[in-house]
Parts: sequence; structure tokens; C-alpha cells
Amino acid sequence: MSTQPSKSLDTFTNPRIGRPYEIEFEIPEFTCLCPKTGQPDFATFRIRYVPDRLCVELKSLKLYMWSFRDEGHFHEDVTNRILDDLVAAIGPTWMEVEGDFYVRGGIHTVVRAWHGDRPDEVE
Repeated sequence: MSTQPSKSLDTFTNPRIGRPYEIEFEIPEFTCLCPKTGQPDFATFRIRYVPDRLCVELKSLKLYMWSFRDEGHFHEDVTNRILDDLVAAIGPTWMEVEGDFYVRGGIHTVVRAWHGDRPDEVE
């Protein structure tokens, strides 16, 4: 497997298909560039999901997140793009992606995007 940044997300078959359970990742070293100034933006990403048939492989997720390092993205866009790419790759029952961006210009930004019904909203 490559050790270079990549937009490819590898998957594996959910070992417990049919059992609802949640997987959670925290990625504290995310970086991208501000599309206006070119300055680096730093964030912690939190990803939670209930898998269906597939799970995301962790090394490919690390290389995927690393691939944004030299790209310019608004906080709202990159958070939603990560969600879209993960949903396309694994088709989870439910997923939430949170981008918790460090303070810039005196403003702390948190962006949350989700796919499907939140587990706490389902009866």
C-alpha cells in the first residue's frame, strides 16, 4: 500500500453485517489551505458511522485525509466533501463528519454534516 497522499478510500466487508454498531475516528492532524489567503488551516476531524456492508480501511483514510494538505478549501466545503466521499465509498447506514477548525481571526469554527437518520432520532 502507498505511503503517499491519495484520494482513494479502501474498504473491507463489515464483519458483523446485520448488527447495528458505531465506529468512531478522531483525526487531530488535518491540514488544508485557506482558499483566500493560502495560509494553512488546522483541524481535528471526528467521523462517526454505523456501517452497512462495508467499512473504511484506516491507512487509506489517513492517506485520504493527508491529500487535502496542499489544497485550498473552505471549512464547510471540505467537511461536506469528506462526508460525500466516505458515503460513496462505503454506503453507511448513518454517518456524521465533524470538522473542528482551530481559531483563525478570532473565530473558532465547527462544521458538522451527516448522512441518514441520526441514531438518537430513530425510534
